[in-house]
Amino acid sequence: MLKQRSRTVRVVCGALASVSHALIELPFTLLAGMCLLPVLGSRRGKRAVLDRVGAAAVPLAQLARRRLRDAAPELVTVSYSPDRALRFVAVRWTVGLLDGLVLGTLMLATVYGTFPLWMWTVMDVDHTAEVVTSGLGGLFGIFLSVQGLHGVASLDVGLARRNLGPDERARLEHRIAQLASTRAGVLNAVHDERRRIERYLHDGIQQQVVALGILLARARRSKDPEHSADLVQQAHEEALRALDELRDVAWRLYPAVLDEAGLHAALETVAERSVLPVRLRVDLGAEPSETVRTVAYFVVSEAVTNAAKHAEAGRAEVRVTRHPGKLRVRVEDDGRGGADPGGGGLLGLARRVAALDGQLLVDSPQGGPTVLTAELPCD
Repeated sequence: MLKQRSRTVRVVCGALASVSHALIELPFTLLAGMCLLPVLGSRRGKRAVLDRVGAAAVPLAQLARRRLRDAAPELVTVSYSPDRALRFVAVRWTVGLLDGLVLGTLMLATVYGTFPLWMWTVMDVDHTAEVVTSGLGGLFGIFLSVQGLHGVASLDVGLARRNLGPDERARLEHRIAQLASTRAGVLNAVHDERRRIERYLHDGIQQQVVALGILLARARRSKDPEHSADLVQQAHEEALRALDELRDVAWRLYPAVLDEAGLHAALETVAERSVLPVRLRVDLGAEPSETVRTVAYFVVSEAVTNAAKHAEAGRAEVRVTRHPGKLRVRVEDDGRGGADPGGGGLLGLARRVAALDGQLLVDSPQGGPTVLTAELPCD
């Protein structure tokens, strides 16, 4: 309720600013038209006037861009030509006029709804029925006016995006750069995965296999049957430990349960194997595709592992929900915070998510909590 009220106040203030800007834009548009009239028959003269008028329109467009920076933040980083600024200013004043009309209606509705009440309380006039009827009519008018302001605000943002936002070429260039970056990220992620497998094998299983070979060699050289049997028993125990380690490595690389029982079951296993309590909430509906559920699994697994190993967390909460066109994964822990999105683990996750054209957000202020959110495209 408070959020809705705050949004309405912002819309009303934005409408007032829109009207004030229109009081500048309308005279500017009329003056620009007057300057163009004498040179309409000359292409060169018209071009010269348009260049100068367009340059003068840029500050007005920037003013509107600052006014709309919260509703359309992408406009702040986009450059545009004077011609685009002029086209925007030449049309934008009509939106300010609409804002003025709706604000006027809002004021009339407010007066209509409160004036009889003022007469009733101050002047002691007994017209209860008229006061109630007028008040209801005024409230209805206020409601319609506020909805109208929201609609005009959306129109204002749409007009700014169309005229001041990135054009088709800029969007395509941005998309090409994004795909190139994603491709490089995928290659780096594959390289990191190979190094991780090598580290698991070298630091864990390889050492155990070497120890197993040494024990068997000692048992073969031993002249004492009792000592040889003891060494063989140690070798057997070492082989069992190596087998457990190999299973654990295989699980960390890709859990078989993900294919056998699905994402929900795999995440339940992550929660069971975690050293800290994990509260799991999963609402999938249909099972996502193999690539999506694999990335979602590793996001949860890495986030829970980081919470236990680095954040000194006491608990973690995992939410996986299906939304139209996307799968949202949210992991929150009550640790000390300060997670670095550029660190090895989180950077690898970001590359995995980017490979699916998804988005990974990390919010981890010092002192916690840490909230990791991944949004993955999912049909």
